[in-house]
Amino acid sequence: MKRTSGGPVFLSCLLLANLLGARPLEQDAPAPKLFINIVEGEGTLNNIKQRVNREPIVQVEDENHKPIAGAAVVFFLPTSGPSGTFANGSQTLTVTTDSVGRASATGIHPNHVTGKMQIRVTASANGQSATAIITETNFSGASVGRGLSTTTKLLIAGGVVAGVAAGVFFGLRGSSSSPPTGVIITAGTATVGAPH
Repeated sequence: MKRTSGGPVFLSCLLLANLLGARPLEQDAPAPKLFINIVEGEGTLNNIKQRVNREPIVQVEDENHKPIAGAAVVFFLPTSGPSGTFANGSQTLTVTTDSVGRASATGIHPNHVTGKMQIRVTASANGQSATAIITETNFSGASVGRGLSTTTKLLIAGGVVAGVAAGVFFGLRGSSSSPPTGVIITAGTATVGAPH
């Protein structure tokens, strides 16, 4: 009986298996990840009566926390509710990061709707992207307290009362040789001063 080695097909398969086993398949190195750090804007109050606000500023960084210059950053304002527009009348603004990886959303004009506003921010560079949310609040000068919790309002009121009480106490304390000065507290804007 004659023994065979399996023929050319077997040898080809054996050779291919050895090649694949000896050399792993080449894989593309993963692209670096992007991160968006909010530098300014989180928690900002926008006075809709004065059309005043602080510019949101972000910094785009790689996975080693090194700034990325030239990244494309897009700021998206909400399409309804508390929102606004940029100087060009649009609700989106595209900018490029500077040499230290920063981009700012200049020229936001808040609309006349009060409440929390979420600005969505996307950044992209080198085939990677990242997203962040900046939360600001549109308020009307007189309605600044509307968005505050009851606890916060009570703490503010308690602070005002404590401040007035301290003013009265220290205003009434005086040396024994001079009569104590009076304190006038009026409704509305708190005023502490000498009697008229």
